[in-house]
Amino acid sequence: MSAQASPSSPSAVPPSVQRVALYAVASGLTPLIPVPFLDEYALRRVREQMVRNILRERSFSAPDRTVTVLAGLHPREGSRLQQFAGKAALFSLRLTWRKGFRRLATALWVKDCVDMASLSLHHGYLLQHALDRGDLDARTLATEDVARRVHSAIDAACKELDARPVNQALRRLFAGSRLLLDELSKALENWTGAPRTPKEGEAQEVASLAERLADAMWEERGYFQSLESLYAKHLGGSP
Repeated sequence: MSAQASPSSPSAVPPSVQRVALYAVASGLTPLIPVPFLDEYALRRVREQMVRNILRERSFSAPDRTVTVLAGLHPREGSRLQQFAGKAALFSLRLTWRKGFRRLATALWVKDCVDMASLSLHHGYLLQHALDRGDLDARTLATEDVARRVHSAIDAACKELDARPVNQALRRLFAGSRLLLDELSKALENWTGAPRTPKEGEAQEVASLAERLADAMWEERGYFQSLESLYAKHLGGSP
């Protein structure tokens, strides 16, 4: 078999999968901003840009409020004060427990990266599926009502399906990422509370991670078909 599959080949990763994989990786990198509030803001920007670009691919647009609804509100577990206290505690802990600190902090940070990437991956994939089904169109995107129904069905489907197959692939991807490990090492050793600065070559690394993630997603086609079925069940028919 040829190493390069044609666009119509079953082994070729569809552009829609490649698209959400790129935004999933970008979302997964937002926890590397070691500042509460700023990391959440960056995540929201990535998710809203994902929604706008998915709509634009179909020549659709939507008011900002509808985009916000479709992007969803997914803060990390706990209040913002708890999030801040948790990060502050981790960095103060390194002063008294240096040997085990790196292992613990890295594991927690990678999990946060995986969680954020997984949310964007699942929601972006199902948003495209909703558009393909005709659940959203130019008319219904003009208001929040149908968008809220679609988002609720997406959210319910994601909560019902066990995401471990995809999350395990994301964990392997991020745990082996030189970009992520370098940024974690920098934050753990020299944390100043300042936003991170993208390093040279980061765009290429992100693109490479997204390509590998898209390949892994396409190997789990049965998983995403189940996700689509659950979405249809929770939506309860077309708007």
